[in-house]
Amino acid sequence: MAVSLVPTRRWLLAAFGTLLAVPAHSAPRAPLVLAAASLQESMNAAADAWVQMGHVRPILSFAASSALARQIQSGAPADLFVSADEPWMDAVDKAGKLAPGTRTAFLGNRLVLAGASADRRSVPLDRAGPLLAAIGPARLAMADPDAVPAGLYGKAALQKIGAWDRLAPQVVRAENVRAALALVERGAAPFGIVYATDARASVKVRIAGVFPAGSHPPIRYPVARLKTAASPDAEPFRRFLISARGKAIFARYGFTPL
Repeated sequence: MAVSLVPTRRWLLAAFGTLLAVPAHSAPRAPLVLAAASLQESMNAAADAWVQMGHVRPILSFAASSALARQIQSGAPADLFVSADEPWMDAVDKAGKLAPGTRTAFLGNRLVLAGASADRRSVPLDRAGPLLAAIGPARLAMADPDAVPAGLYGKAALQKIGAWDRLAPQVVRAENVRAALALVERGAAPFGIVYATDARASVKVRIAGVFPAGSHPPIRYPVARLKTAASPDAEPFRRFLISARGKAIFARYGFTPL
């Protein structure tokens, strides 16, 4: 089953306690997976495929990688962590929370400028001028550029093309990339910086432009098993995600298998 986009530490502790209370004769405890917000559709599809293989469905909890990493650092129990960037996985690793030898970067993505589906403008993103002209005095939706991976990638790209200093005062900081996407969907901002997979998941937006790959650090999604993992399916599900079959599922949603 899938749970809320922004899990609280209290919820995670309660969920873990409930799962531990499952009688021994019942089905094996489902792995609790903390995953980046941009993985909602694809990770649910992977979980469905896992069920079809005869396993209990993983419990999926989605939020910004930064929020999930901080929860893990604070002691929130879980089985797997899937981050939208390497630095937040590094932070969890430095806190001593990862099971050794289980970290693997398995997916890539692209960074795009999303606009309302009715807005047919194309915006070149290799320089600042066209972007500044398209946005004008309006707002630009982004995940928090000081913490959330999509925002960090976006800030780096804007700095690279020379647009950040001009646009920083107009940025609406969202708690995660899907919240930034929602601002564009609702018309609260004419454009937003999101992943290509996020734009693809919405019928209310279209991709107005793609940031050059060299304008920001490579977008890489690592997965790792946590030392708190207690589900017998935790490691098998991790291995499924990074397998050719697992990666093929994510590829259907626009991710690039690594």
